[in-house]
Amino acid sequence: MKKSDVKYEAYVNILKEELVPAMGCTEPIALAYAAATARNILGELPDRVLVEASGSIIKNVKSVIVPNTNHLKGIPAAAAAGIIAGKPEKELEVIADVSKEQAKAVKEFLDCTNIQVKHIDQGITFDIIVTLYKGESFVKVRIANYHTNIVLIEKNGEILKEVTVEGENEEGLTDRSLLNMKDIYDFAETVDIEDIREVLGRQIQYNMSIAEEGIQGDYGANVGSVLLSMDSQSLFVKTKAMAAAGSDARMNGCELPVIINSGSGNQGITASVPVVVFARARGISEEKMYRALALSNLTAIHQKTPIGRLSAYCGAVSAGAGAGAGIAYLSGGDYEAVIHTVVNALAIVSGIVCDGAKASCAAKIAFAVEAGIFGYQMYINGQEFKGGDGIVMKGVEATLKSVGRLGKQGMKETNEEIIRIMIGE
Repeated sequence: MKKSDVKYEAYVNILKEELVPAMGCTEPIALAYAAATARNILGELPDRVLVEASGSIIKNVKSVIVPNTNHLKGIPAAAAAGIIAGKPEKELEVIADVSKEQAKAVKEFLDCTNIQVKHIDQGITFDIIVTLYKGESFVKVRIANYHTNIVLIEKNGEILKEVTVEGENEEGLTDRSLLNMKDIYDFAETVDIEDIREVLGRQIQYNMSIAEEGIQGDYGANVGSVLLSMDSQSLFVKTKAMAAAGSDARMNGCELPVIINSGSGNQGITASVPVVVFARARGISEEKMYRALALSNLTAIHQKTPIGRLSAYCGAVSAGAGAGAGIAYLSGGDYEAVIHTVVNALAIVSGIVCDGAKASCAAKIAFAVEAGIFGYQMYINGQEFKGGDGIVMKGVEATLKSVGRLGKQGMKETNEEIIRIMIGE
C-alpha cells in the first residue's frame, strides 16, 4: 500500500485513535471522566449526585475495582473518584494521579453523599449522564457511543456544549468502513514503521509491563500464573498466560496504565501481549513484530466495528483472533494463512458472552488467544472450517459480517438478560 493511498493515512489514524492509554477498566474510567468534567464546571463539591447509565455501562462497572480507591468497586466509587481526584484534561487517565489523602477523601465522600444510580435506555448502548447538584445549582455531563465523547454539558439550564447523537454513529473518528482484511494485510506488509512506531511502541511498553506485574503479583484469580504452573516451558502457554496476567492485574486494582483497543484495555492487552511474547521468544526482528502488531490491532478493530464498543459478545474473542493473525504472520504465514486463522478462531469461540468486567475476563482472554493460535495450527495442517459451518460464511469478510450481526443484533436480548441477572431483577 502506497503512502498516497487514502487508506494508508486512514489506517495510521485509526491506530492512533484506538490505541490510547487508559488507567483502569475503561467504563468506570469514562464515568469518572464525566464526573470530573462536571465537578470542574460546578466549581465546588456537590452535595448530591445522579448517575444515569445504560445497561451495558452498569454491567461493566458493577464488579470491577476502580483504581486508586483502595479497592472500591462500582458506579458510586467511580463517580466519587472523578469528583474528588479527577483531572478531566487527562481523559482516560483521569484518576491516574490520586494521593493517599484523596483516596481517603473518596471513601469519606461516598459515606456522606447521596449518590443515586439510575438505569436508562435511550437507544444507545454506551450512554452515561452524570449530574452534580450543589443546593440549587447543577451541572450535567453526558458521554455517548465511546468513552471520551462528551455530547452534552449543561449548567443551571444553560447549554454549554451539545452534539447531536445520531444513533450509535461515532462522529469525529476516521471512517472504519475503510477497513478490510486484504488491505489490512497489505498495510501491515508495507507501512513505514516510523509512522506507527510511537503508538505501537507505547503499546508494547505499557501492556507488557502490566502483564509482568500480573504474573509477579497476586491479582484476582491469578489466571496467568495458574496457566504457567501447568506448563512453564510451552511458548503457546506463555502467550496466553501473559495476556491473561495483564487482565488479572487490570481487573483487580493494579494502577498501571494500559493501551486500549476498541475502547477496551483487555482487548488492547489481548491483541498485543501474545504477539510480543511470541516474537521475542522466537528472536523475530523488531520491524516484523511491529508489522504483526499493526495486523493484529487492525484485525481486532475491524471485527469490533460492526459489533460496537459494548455488547453481550466478549470482545476478547475479536482480539484473540487478531493475536492469532499476528502470530500467523510472525510464523511466516501469508494472507491466506492470516484470514483462515481468523475464521477458524471465530468459528471456535464466537459464543463467549460478556457479563461485565471482572476477574474471569482473564480466563476468557486465555481461551480466545488459544483459539487464535489453534486456528493457525489448523490451517498449516490443512484443516479449516468452511462456509456453511454455522455462522461461518464463504470468505473472511462475509464471516466477519455474520459475526458482527451475531454480536450486535443477535445478542441484544442476551445482553439485556445478563444485565437483569446482574442487577437482581
